[in-house]
Amino acid sequence: MKIVSAHVGTIPISSSIRNAFIDFTKMDCTIIALVSDTIVDGKPLVGYGFNSNGRYNATAILQERILPRLLDAPPEDLLGEDGQLSPERAWDLMMANEKPGGHGERSVAVGVADMALHDLAAKIAGVPLYRWISDHYGDGDPDQDVFVYAAGGYYAPGKTLEDLQAEMRGFLDQGYNVVKMKIGGADLAEDVRRIEAVLEVLDGDGSRLAVDVNGKFDLQTALEYGRAIEQYNLFWYEEIGDPLDYALNATVSEHYANPIATGENLFSRQDATNLIRYGGMRPDRDYLQVDPALSYGLVEYKRIQDILARHGWSSRRCVPHGGHQFSLHIAAALKLGGNESYPGEFQPTGGFTDDAVVVNSRVTPGDLPGIGLEGKAEFYKVLRALHS
Repeated sequence: MKIVSAHVGTIPISSSIRNAFIDFTKMDCTIIALVSDTIVDGKPLVGYGFNSNGRYNATAILQERILPRLLDAPPEDLLGEDGQLSPERAWDLMMANEKPGGHGERSVAVGVADMALHDLAAKIAGVPLYRWISDHYGDGDPDQDVFVYAAGGYYAPGKTLEDLQAEMRGFLDQGYNVVKMKIGGADLAEDVRRIEAVLEVLDGDGSRLAVDVNGKFDLQTALEYGRAIEQYNLFWYEEIGDPLDYALNATVSEHYANPIATGENLFSRQDATNLIRYGGMRPDRDYLQVDPALSYGLVEYKRIQDILARHGWSSRRCVPHGGHQFSLHIAAALKLGGNESYPGEFQPTGGFTDDAVVVNSRVTPGDLPGIGLEGKAEFYKVLRALHS
């Protein structure tokens, strides 16, 4: 097996929404197609990848550094001992001659290529990605469905409390039991009104509502909000301060008894280790949200899982950021606690296959070979245009 060609592009996933820190009017995304020499039904198998929302495209890094290393290597260097494509060996090639640290956009570029490599490896094996991952990295007995929550509740021009409530009712109608909304983009009094409006839709059950600050708060504000919302017993209080301010997170955890979630803006096993060591995260209640697509891909994410296990963390405390099909397969294969979902945002990349049905906040990865992006019709048109 060898990779015949690689095709990279940048597409918009923009909208008028905003969170407490950024708006998404200029948000874009890298997409990739790795064409192999493996022929099935008269066509070459192609591995596809893309990056999650919240980080801009890493197209230039892929084209100028990461992909040349992959394509210039002898084909046999990409194969494992079994003679099949090995994403782990390919990962080492992509990271050759890279200094440690400085993760940021480099981790996104490698994550995009890693996704495509895993998609291709599972397609060559003729199985859905979650089964391939479970057989190669897991225990061979994957979960058949995955908990998902609906992320939304963004700030938007002219959006009223009634609009926010209607959005959340729409999520419930789609089969979600747990929803998430943004806070920190208004003052505390207004955000409390927004939270209470959503709680009305949820029959007052705060355990079905998560709130997300997107890293906006300083310590004083974080504690002030924590005191105000603790009474609601929320599903979690997310991304409270700067992702690298472990002392802030640890201090909040000392004062806020309910679950905290963070990690979507940490991009390596070293970052995850520091969060566990110094961030005050509590393995009996808190959640880790590292996104495989942004953090050097599944190869690195598996290393993160190994580190967490050594520190006494269950994989069930991990619920990746991103809301896409790649993380859904990973969640099923590695028995994570769930996966984010964006029912209405960040198209065409966001969400699951077109035929996916959410029942009681759970969904199956599906049976298409690989990630199954061919089951997202509009996105698949864009991906095919890269190389057809």
